[in-house]
Amino acid sequence: MALFLKFNKHNVNFSIMRNTFKTPEVNAGSMADIGFLLLIFFLVTTTIANDKGIARKLPPPCPPGEKCDVELNERNVLRININETGEIMVNKNIVEIDNLRILIKDFIDNNGDASCNFCSGKGLATASDNPREASISLTTHRNTPYKSFITVQDEITAAYLELRRTYISAVFKKEEKLLTQQEMQQVREAYPLHISEASIRQ
Repeated sequence: MALFLKFNKHNVNFSIMRNTFKTPEVNAGSMADIGFLLLIFFLVTTTIANDKGIARKLPPPCPPGEKCDVELNERNVLRININETGEIMVNKNIVEIDNLRILIKDFIDNNGDASCNFCSGKGLATASDNPREASISLTTHRNTPYKSFITVQDEITAAYLELRRTYISAVFKKEEKLLTQQEMQQVREAYPLHISEASIRQ
């Protein structure tokens, strides 16, 4: 059925035409709320990577005009080498990772010059004079597996920690967490951590 509209010549009503061609609108009032909720969602659910490294205190720079190179007695250096396949050699002898910590502790605590009154070493002529003179030389191949490098580093750190805890029990006779800053410094000086690292490029 056809619908005819009759308009007055001088009084034309265009409201029907305006309503017919009205542009549709989208209610964007809640878009900000939705965006805020999505932001909270991603902040809560996203996992932020936490990279971990090896804590090492670097030595201070050498003052100008001074000679900072120190010649070490060979007996005071425990040489650890990790080859490209991850094999560990201590003084050119292949060792298992399970035995490395014991070897390091025996070397550091050897007391070769009998100057250490808290050491319990055997006093071998092939190991260190005392903990203050003992040094660890760690050498790696350029293709050494990273996991092997980290494992050896962990064993070195664990060996020093065990020796320091033994010292705390014997000298201070109290728990590590109860030590003062001065006592902690004394522990570090008793068993200073001396590590030299080098990479062989082949």
